Amino acid sequence: MKLSGRDASAYFKRPDPGKTGLLIYGADAMRVALKRQDVIAALIGPQGEEEMRLARIPASDLRKDPAMLGDAIKAPGFFPGPRVAFVEDATDGLAKTIEGALKDWQAGDAQVIVTAGQLNARSSLRKLFECHRNAYAVGLYDDPPTRAEIESELAQSGLRNVDRAAMQDLEALSRELGPGDFRQTLEKLALYKLGDETPVVSADVLACAPASTEASLDDVLNIVAEGRAGEIGPVLAKLEAQGVQAVGLCIGATRHFRTLHAAASDPKGAAAGIARVRPPVFGPRRDRMQRQAQNWGMTRLENALSLLTDTDLQLRSSSKAPTMAAMERALIRLAMLARR
Repeated sequence: MKLSGRDASAYFKRPDPGKTGLLIYGADAMRVALKRQDVIAALIGPQGEEEMRLARIPASDLRKDPAMLGDAIKAPGFFPGPRVAFVEDATDGLAKTIEGALKDWQAGDAQVIVTAGQLNARSSLRKLFECHRNAYAVGLYDDPPTRAEIESELAQSGLRNVDRAAMQDLEALSRELGPGDFRQTLEKLALYKLGDETPVVSADVLACAPASTEASLDDVLNIVAEGRAGEIGPVLAKLEAQGVQAVGLCIGATRHFRTLHAAASDPKGAAAGIARVRPPVFGPRRDRMQRQAQNWGMTRLENALSLLTDTDLQLRSSSKAPTMAAMERALIRLAMLARR
């Protein structure tokens, strides 16, 4: 069975011990690892691993010895309590092996938790769990946490008294940080407020927030494609500080706008076009790029690609003009074009 959205978030906190197993997959390995930790801790408790009720099976070991998973599921524990057999970094190549273990599963056996990278809709491993009557599959995407998820993380850290402005700051911070860094920030905030019963305020969040946050290439490309010209400068400054080169930025922008152009020029519409692009685009990122393609239209995207081609030639020429300044100028022009 497939879990998504609010149902998945609730299940991670209170998984059903009577289920056969759970597949957690997604492109962000840290996001997958954090949710896997939550599920396993909820199933076997904080002492479960010490009591040897958790069997870790790397995918590479399972390929060499396909019987490992079945043995781990059936093996009795040294201590009473629920058990988990955890398969890490699985791929479609292990689908048959895992399917055999799931078929032999009986009530009282160890629950099977499997993690994997990004899986498309045709994935045999994903279909195995989605079609199983007593197992779940959850896909994790790179969208920021919801307010409810942030409040749940705060409560888990012992922070229940947060004023409105501080919550807004935390929401903004969750969009800038990766899931692991954001959780560490909340843990730091909990230690900072230890023994302090006063509400968490913006100054507390500022004191615990990382000194700087990294920007990704996707950040600036989405800003440009959505016409938010005023936000380009600060994000570019972060990228430049991280060592991103103007030529690499131009190549990434060209690839992004070519994908939008392919979607916008599809005779069946942007939705059909974005579904056909290769490499495929998944989850919320696909919806976002579909909206961008619809807003731009084929003609303006052709103009954008022409501008990027000219910029690429300029960056690779013998011109002595500052390359990042030239790239910023091109991106601002693109963002202004998006508004027309």
